[in-house]
Amino acid sequence: MIELWPAIDLINNQSVRLTEGDYATEEKMARSPHEAIAFYNNFKSVKRIHIVDLMGALKQTPAEKEFIKELIQLSDSPVEIGGGIRSRESIEYYLESGAEFVIVGTRGLKDLKWLTEMTSLFPGKIYLGLDAKKDQVAVNGWTEDVNRSIFEVAEETAHLSLGGIIYTDISKDGKMEGPNFQLTQELVSATPHPVTASGGIRSLKDMQKLEEAGVKAAIVGKAANTDAFWEGIK
Repeated sequence: MIELWPAIDLINNQSVRLTEGDYATEEKMARSPHEAIAFYNNFKSVKRIHIVDLMGALKQTPAEKEFIKELIQLSDSPVEIGGGIRSRESIEYYLESGAEFVIVGTRGLKDLKWLTEMTSLFPGKIYLGLDAKKDQVAVNGWTEDVNRSIFEVAEETAHLSLGGIIYTDISKDGKMEGPNFQLTQELVSATPHPVTASGGIRSLKDMQKLEEAGVKAAIVGKAANTDAFWEGIK
C-alpha cells in the first residue's frame, strides 16, 4: 500500500508552499507548523511527516535546526528532514534530535564519494532528494542545473544503502495539476531503491495511480492543506 507523507515546508518558522520551486511565489499556509503536526497526528494513514528547511536549501546549510528539533518532538509519526544537509554533522544532528530519516540533495548529487561514505555510516537512514525539471536534475534549492538526468543518477546510486529516492518534478510542484506519472514510473523501473513521488499530487486518485506505477510513498504538500484532500481518510 502506498504511504502518505504530508509535507511541511519552512521559511522563518512558518509553513509555506512554493510553486515550481520559485521563492518569489511563497504562500503562507493556513495551519502553522505546530498546528499541522497536531492535525496530521489524527490520521493513522499518515506514515511519516516530511519537513523541509527551504532557506537551508537555498543557503546551503541548515537554517531552522532548533525549530525543526522542536517539531520532531510533537509528531506521533516518524519524521524525515531535508534542506541544506551537506555534512555528517548535520545528518547526526537531526538523527540525534529524533528524526528517523534525512534527505540529502545537492551534495549527494555532486559528490558521490561523500554520499557513498554517508550511506555506509547511516545505512537506510538517508534518502536521496532527486529534484528535476522533468528528467534534468537541479540542485541548490532548484536554482542550478547539473546536466545530468534522473536515470544517470539512478544508475550511479544503485549500489548504495539508501533508504530510497524522493523524485520531485519541479515543473509540477505546487501547481495542483497532478504528478509526472510517466517519468516517475520510468524511474521506478530504473532503480532498485524505493521511489517516493513528490510534486503536484492532488488527491487519493493520484496516489492510487502512483501506487499502480510501483511508487512506495507520496509526499503531499499544498493539497494536504485543504479539507477536501482529507475527506474519507482515517
